[in-house]
Amino acid sequence: MRAVLTALTLALSGGTIPVSADPSPVVVELYTSQGCSSCPPADAMLLDLAEREDVIALALHVDYWDYIGWADSFADPAYTQRQKAYAQAAGHATIYTPQMVVAGHTHVVGAKPMELSDAIRTHAAADHGIALDLARQGGGLRLILEREGAPVGPAQVQLVRYDPRQVVDIRRGENAGRQLTYGNIVTDWQVVADWSGDSDLTLDLPLPGDDRAVVIVQQAGHGAILAAGEVR
Repeated sequence: MRAVLTALTLALSGGTIPVSADPSPVVVELYTSQGCSSCPPADAMLLDLAEREDVIALALHVDYWDYIGWADSFADPAYTQRQKAYAQAAGHATIYTPQMVVAGHTHVVGAKPMELSDAIRTHAAADHGIALDLARQGGGLRLILEREGAPVGPAQVQLVRYDPRQVVDIRRGENAGRQLTYGNIVTDWQVVADWSGDSDLTLDLPLPGDDRAVVIVQQAGHGAILAAGEVR
């Protein structure tokens, strides 16, 4: 496991394919790096998670280990900032690779299958009173959010694109000489709407390209993930 201090002052061709996210799958975010020798076991765990229907597994490659000899070809500073924001929200002074964040709430450091399994099971049982329906329509996506319970407070609607699998030959750094397989590699993560949580919401979003897409509804301030769904 590697760690780095963080300054806590940092602040989806024809036809309609409906996708329902009820019950909502549990989102697992893996913060990882090609330059981290402790990360391959967690990367392998994510590949397994990606096969599950009840989990949305996403790999966010960070850039803060690029200086030690191998620049991660999937890294984006925005994913480092997202990890830092989670740390800030949780009152943590340190970020790590590998780290998994389950449902925007539970932090699992390292590759710990039992701890991760317990966290997924706990969050799968949660009901936030939100129905999320997605329909892919040609080059666009229709998103419908319906509140079925009490107001949930302000939340952000986020659109995530990912590449399901890539194989990388690592030539330098801590994993030099290894050929590693990576899954569900995040290629773009955008906030597409702010939602008050007081009423229903319908959005029509452009969805160019071939990358798969995930919609996440998350409490503002990097809080709990309230609903999620995927279109392929």
